[in-house]
Amino acid sequence: MSGNDDEGLDASESDVDPEPAGEAGAVVETAEEGAEATTEESPAEAAEAEAEPDAGPDLDEDVMPDEEADLLIPVDDYLGAGVHIGTQQKTKDMERFIHRVRTDGLYVLDISMTDRRIRTAADFLANYDAEQILVASSRQYGRFPAEKFAEAVGARARTGRFIPGTLTNPKYDGYIEPDVVVVTDPIGDSQAVKEAITVGIPVIAMCDSNNTTSNVDLVVPTNNKGRKALSVVYWLLANETLDRRGAEPAYALEDFESEI
Repeated sequence: MSGNDDEGLDASESDVDPEPAGEAGAVVETAEEGAEATTEESPAEAAEAEAEPDAGPDLDEDVMPDEEADLLIPVDDYLGAGVHIGTQQKTKDMERFIHRVRTDGLYVLDISMTDRRIRTAADFLANYDAEQILVASSRQYGRFPAEKFAEAVGARARTGRFIPGTLTNPKYDGYIEPDVVVVTDPIGDSQAVKEAITVGIPVIAMCDSNNTTSNVDLVVPTNNKGRKALSVVYWLLANETLDRRGAEPAYALEDFESEI
């Protein structure tokens, strides 16, 4: 369906960002057992689990319940970027965003819900002054598109390691007081999420099937480990936010794609 068989739908090892240390005690279900477990695997184990080879486009055509849904981009473009590909674990929090599980054990995120949440997030962000939006990304593959998103909408970006005290310590030289925070992954960006909650700032987060969302105000369900997936989601979010402001989107998807 997607015509991207050679790309492995973003599930090749070179295109998947290794999982940072997991959230202690997060309850997940595995596709094989359907039982509760704790996410205590090492980053290497997580990367290996998420870098499963693609099982073929016939497994990926079914990515949402409504095949006639009006999407921001063609469903093939979502498929080609692997936006729908979750992990082999799911949390109770993310169950409602999961459409099904593939035969190789990977959970498939509901693309129609991803699309809808991108629009909702854009509606939300358009209510804020651009410079009062902060986007954070510790994930390697999220850094470039996050910075490009900030450039496009006029927000501020903090990529790489999030320095403790950035939102909570006025004595720190890099201290800032944003009104809303966007993060690539609640696990990798846990410091940013923790500080945002401490000072009462709403959090928008890109969440995969293995994320917990108790500290997230608005979930955007997506593969948050894939290079192409993050580029597509940040690009769409930027364009939709600009559209809500009445501005003409001036960026193409290629502008958000980082090199490997």
